[in-house]
Amino acid sequence: MTNKLKSIDLFAGIGGIRLGFEKAFGPELETSFVSEWDQHAQKTYRANFSDDFEIAGDITKIDEKDIKPFDICLAGFPCQAFSLAGKRQGFNDDYKGLCRGTLFQDVVRICDLHKPKVIFCENVKGLTIHDKGRTFKVIKGAFEQIGYKVFTKILNSKDFGVPQNRERIFLVCFRDDIAPKEFHFPEPTREKVSIRGILDEAPISPKYYLSDVYLETLRRHRAHHESLGHGFGYEIKDLDGIASAIVCGGMGRERNLIIDSREHSMKPVTHIKGEINKEDVRKMTPREWARLQGFPDTYKLVLSDVHLYKQFGNSVTVPVIEAIAKEIKKVLDKQEK
Repeated sequence: MTNKLKSIDLFAGIGGIRLGFEKAFGPELETSFVSEWDQHAQKTYRANFSDDFEIAGDITKIDEKDIKPFDICLAGFPCQAFSLAGKRQGFNDDYKGLCRGTLFQDVVRICDLHKPKVIFCENVKGLTIHDKGRTFKVIKGAFEQIGYKVFTKILNSKDFGVPQNRERIFLVCFRDDIAPKEFHFPEPTREKVSIRGILDEAPISPKYYLSDVYLETLRRHRAHHESLGHGFGYEIKDLDGIASAIVCGGMGRERNLIIDSREHSMKPVTHIKGEINKEDVRKMTPREWARLQGFPDTYKLVLSDVHLYKQFGNSVTVPVIEAIAKEIKKVLDKQEK
């Protein structure tokens, strides 16, 4: 590819999609615009990307004419409206004055004017079945209406070198005049990975080990739900197995507890009820969550744990994005010949 491609990063979060595309395209790709309304996500983003422009805020208030022409649109538009873990209100979802379910229309509005070569979107698997499939049909139809051929596939992070069972839907939209007849999503790598391979070096701070009081509370909570026939409750993962999908709420941590019997202090460093549990049960650290999402260890974690758990739970699995981006690059490279 001779000319440098310009990309924009909408609903950028902490830059996971951008990271995957930069790994695939290398210096041939340059980010020219970023939009992310969450102030804490902006801080993490700025710490890891040295752009010479400001991160734009609320996408609904940005005039598409104020965005410079670009070739690739990256858009991980909010998924809570369609998530199986959420209320799944879809286009009726209202959150802090924003209808998250319709934010994809801002992607359509911007791309309708600029007509980039590629639009790339990521969302939860639940998007495909929301409102009996009508929501997904509307989204796909909107991109087709502005002149794009849409390819979609559900991929699982565990098939791409990270120990996390995380299914997501990916949309790759090529402008009609350059669209291939078929687009081949990447095949699983078959690389065997486990939680053990992403653990921090010992000793782990005692703040990540649960108190005996809290662990007992979790046990009672699960027993209560089991008595009602529900499957909800904490889970302790096998270090030689894989994690459940990490999500931004507390449930993401409680469903991914581990037993780490390596040497660690039993002296609390935060205020807890009771003592540190003697069964060596702990939650994973933010850096371990970063690895579950395939972020490199060079990625800077500059905020407190509470923000980092939320940010990685909301983010994407970088190696999955990179694998798809490599396939997109193959199509674009053929256009150059």
